[in-house]
Amino acid sequence: MTISQNAVQVQQKEGEEDDQSISRSDSGEDSLDGLMRHRCPLTPSLSPRKRTTSQSKTEPPLLRTNKRTIYTAGRPPWYNVTGTTFKEAFVIGTTDMHIIEALDVPWVVLLSMDSFYKVLSKEEQELAARNEYNFDHPDAFDFELLVTVLRKLKKGKSIKVPVYDFTSHSHRKEWKTVYGANVVIFEGILAFANKELLKLLDMKVFVDTDSDIRLVRRLKRDITNRGRDIAGVIKQYNKFVKPAFEQYIEPTVQVADIVVPRGGENSVALDLIVQHVHSQLEKREITVRSALASAHQGQPLPKTLSVMESTPQVRGMHTIIRNKETSRDEFIFYSKRLMRLLIEDALSFLPLKPVSVETPQGTVYEGKRLSGKRITGVSILRAGETMEQALMAVCKDIRLGKILIQTNHDTGEPELHYLRLPKDISEDYVILMDSTVSTGAAALMAVRVLLDHDVQEDKIFLLSLLMAEMGVHSVAYAFPKVRIITTAVDKKVNDEFHIIPGIGNFGDRYFGTDAPSDWYESDEGMDY
Repeated sequence: MTISQNAVQVQQKEGEEDDQSISRSDSGEDSLDGLMRHRCPLTPSLSPRKRTTSQSKTEPPLLRTNKRTIYTAGRPPWYNVTGTTFKEAFVIGTTDMHIIEALDVPWVVLLSMDSFYKVLSKEEQELAARNEYNFDHPDAFDFELLVTVLRKLKKGKSIKVPVYDFTSHSHRKEWKTVYGANVVIFEGILAFANKELLKLLDMKVFVDTDSDIRLVRRLKRDITNRGRDIAGVIKQYNKFVKPAFEQYIEPTVQVADIVVPRGGENSVALDLIVQHVHSQLEKREITVRSALASAHQGQPLPKTLSVMESTPQVRGMHTIIRNKETSRDEFIFYSKRLMRLLIEDALSFLPLKPVSVETPQGTVYEGKRLSGKRITGVSILRAGETMEQALMAVCKDIRLGKILIQTNHDTGEPELHYLRLPKDISEDYVILMDSTVSTGAAALMAVRVLLDHDVQEDKIFLLSLLMAEMGVHSVAYAFPKVRIITTAVDKKVNDEFHIIPGIGNFGDRYFGTDAPSDWYESDEGMDY
């Protein structure tokens, strides 16, 4: 297992997108493929989920299959009302993966040192083929890359991790994208052998395993997973592994915060570590929505807000979709018309550069073209997905991403459950779409996700059919460079965070659903 996590993980290949669901792969290989353009859209079944008795602090909410454990609890806010990361991830370093596999907690990334072996030269590959290359020496690892990746992950950013091929001793073409954790667990035999790496570890766990068990594990791993024979493994163990342990690994017990004898069989030590991890998760809990509700009252609307002109046509369509007696068919029809107008209006804010083209008559026309690489649309599920068709109608071959954010009805806070973002989105202008924005809690989370994936703040355009002043202020205060575009802004939000006079539950009215009150619903689709 080169890398595994129970926050967000994907195996990436050229031309694929970052499909990052809040899940943990028990096998360590979570392959998700498919290119999401409007020609081949991803439309996952996103029906509301009932709360179950398993969803409690003592027992993490999860669904188990024969291949993976999927946490039904989303990731709570990891930032404050200013949009900045509240605390860095808590990083645990350990010398043994086996003890970590018992930590059955959500939102924890597992990162393995095996991903950071150096690519061998031709001469080194020949030595490796004869079992003459020392893979257990510190020089075998790319500590510079490792420190860079772990530091970025600790700060909450999305990272790309190489996939090492132990047969060819080189990096594969595919790579893994890792994102979304409050706790990072880093494991490797030389986890404590680098001074810069030690500075990033908040807790260091040395697992003292019997030498016979270490040899058995080495035999099983190298023969089964790395295609080596018994004689070669034993030769390498006696010549390199055992001496390296005595010289480089065993002495690092002095820097460990916790020493665990008997490895994964030590249930007492496991319980203590699990308790500590849970305590770190609790320390990183933060309330956002209640803080947003009490902030920015009486402030003038920001200059980054653009409201479409309220023409008689726009006013008439708002009258129809706001009317509770409007049929679903008419609600969908006039909502789509408004969406199309909103998208067209938003595109006028994109930067353009002058360009000359030759017409069929042989004359030159001085025109305009997008001053940038491309545009990407990202919808906040489920209600924001309704705006994709309007965007695709005016932007040919546009790439699409999706972010699922739902409200935790116990805490009232938004939670990140799923995201699928196109590859290299950091270079794009991003049109972020949601049907309605009330407090701005979900929009705030979605923008933070985009920033964590290195999208530039001034290249993000938040589009919504209807917004409350509270939501406008929340987004503009946290992200003053984000352009906010809507067809209307209502002044009030009631105690249930619904926009007043509002539009009702846009998702229910559009999709024809009427979810019971004890079911989970999307955040902004409910006028939140």
